[in-house]
Amino acid sequence: MMRKLLLASALSVMTLGAAQAGEQYVDETGYAVSGYDPVAFFDLKQNPVGKKQPEAVPGKASITAEYNGAKWAFASEANRDKFLADPEKYAPAYDGHCAYGVAKDGKVPGNPNLWRILDGKLYLNITPTVVGFWEKDIDGFLKTSESNWESQESKPASTQSWKKIKDNDGTYSVNAPLMPEALTN
Repeated sequence: MMRKLLLASALSVMTLGAAQAGEQYVDETGYAVSGYDPVAFFDLKQNPVGKKQPEAVPGKASITAEYNGAKWAFASEANRDKFLADPEKYAPAYDGHCAYGVAKDGKVPGNPNLWRILDGKLYLNITPTVVGFWEKDIDGFLKTSESNWESQESKPASTQSWKKIKDNDGTYSVNAPLMPEALTN
């Protein structure tokens, strides 16, 4: 009897936790992280603060997985398998929303080409201008965004497109995910 009660309690806690998860940011591509491979960020050479990061690696529409109510694309099956083994490790913070935006108590899209990994966690920002603000006090903004996230997480995901913001012109050269026809050209 005690075992059944403990199991029922554990299941209700897991269900409650899942119900409180935030919505993943998904743009017009229909993919989380705009179709870029979330695992590949961890293999890129991160540049120091003040320097532009390498462009994100496009995922392939033929290599996908589902997580947090969204479809994710990957550059390789190995990356997809790594993601599925530990999605919380690779999924961007704040469900793919802008880290600076969350610090400012808003839920706006993250541009996958404006990224930084800190303490093993992937953070995205919305525009190059915002990256400049965020990099002036990353630690301070992260503390604020962490405290703000509790009230922001349950709000609906952003529906904006980071690609439609003029400040993002030139932040990417390849659309993701790569479609099968793009792989043969």
